[in-house]
Amino acid sequence: MKILHTSDWHIGKQLHKFDLSADLDLFFEWLIDYITTNHIDVLLVSGDIFDQANPSQAAFKQYYDVLKRLMPSNCKIILTGGNHDSAAALNAPAQLLNAFNISVIGGATDNISDLFIPIEKNNEKLVIAAVPFLKDRDIRKSVAGESYATKIEQIKSGLQAYFSSINNHYKTHFSDEVFIVMGHLYVQGSELSESERDIQIGNQAGVETKMFEDIPHYVALGHIHKPQAISSEQNIYYSGSPIPLSFSEKEDQKQVNVITIKNNNIATIDNIPIPKHRNLITFEGNLQEVEAKIKAYSEVTTLTSLAEIIVNEPIESIERQQAFEELIATKINRNIEIVKSRLNFKSRIRGASDAFAVGTDVADVTPLQMFEKKLELQSGLENTEELKNAFRELLERLNL
Repeated sequence: MKILHTSDWHIGKQLHKFDLSADLDLFFEWLIDYITTNHIDVLLVSGDIFDQANPSQAAFKQYYDVLKRLMPSNCKIILTGGNHDSAAALNAPAQLLNAFNISVIGGATDNISDLFIPIEKNNEKLVIAAVPFLKDRDIRKSVAGESYATKIEQIKSGLQAYFSSINNHYKTHFSDEVFIVMGHLYVQGSELSESERDIQIGNQAGVETKMFEDIPHYVALGHIHKPQAISSEQNIYYSGSPIPLSFSEKEDQKQVNVITIKNNNIATIDNIPIPKHRNLITFEGNLQEVEAKIKAYSEVTTLTSLAEIIVNEPIESIERQQAFEELIATKINRNIEIVKSRLNFKSRIRGASDAFAVGTDVADVTPLQMFEKKLELQSGLENTEELKNAFRELLERLNL
């Protein structure tokens, strides 16, 4: 039996307002061909199916199109919700999709048994615990007046208790079957990129690998976009996102993981590279250097390369700023689309308007980064860490 693990599709994602649907279309074409050609029996998608809790009609169409095209492969499909997903939106068509051998677990269920999906094929027995992103209310009870540190510790212990109950259910009901646990959370030791949300369950409340108790034969994680093995001994893996979702991921080799089961044991875990169709590139230097680098860039890819430019100039001047804006507006290389730009002056008058460098789009700044800059500009403030933690809680409640 062969199982393919992927995650973090982020359908509907825009990179600095640039639509990445074409990138996902090419990934889906490759995925469908790989599953069909290599006779994959089970497809696991570990959360963040969509980029937004309320996906656009175009995002829904892309989602249903790929599921429809996968149906002839007779591959069992299991999808779980992530922190970007709306459990209600994912679960809405769940009963209909189940008729087509597609299981969707958008959010935590009332009964843990509802997360377990047994599969038997080619004389092999497998059970999947399809654990979605677990929200605060799923794992603990909040108390008025509690500190942020107390909340984080309770979340960690709540996650440990939840996954312990998952393991106990497996041992009670499926102990003779290969056991794979899906999850969408931050495990300590994983390498982050700038595109993961800085919210407490996503970062602050990271858990240790020992939480899984060495019981699952494979742990199929989502949430972190860089593919990586958290523990090769325990078979705990992030498959990563299939396409780069930020410039911090431009050097990543994207992949899916293929797990092969033989004689009711995991025989191999293979990292399968995903073809790259677009480059993300950064050009940095003074204005003249950056312009020369853009003109010299000659690599041609299936999709237009996306660029961020960082211009560093010694002294602030209107002429330099105008030349910078002209560089952005002028398409001097048809193989490149500039989607992110920043102009830095080493010498400038600091004020409230200088919270970010010239050319920084407010859409490129997270709410937490904006709040931290505001705190920097307010001299004499005390307890800034407590203020940041309170702000994180507000972001979490608003799902921002």
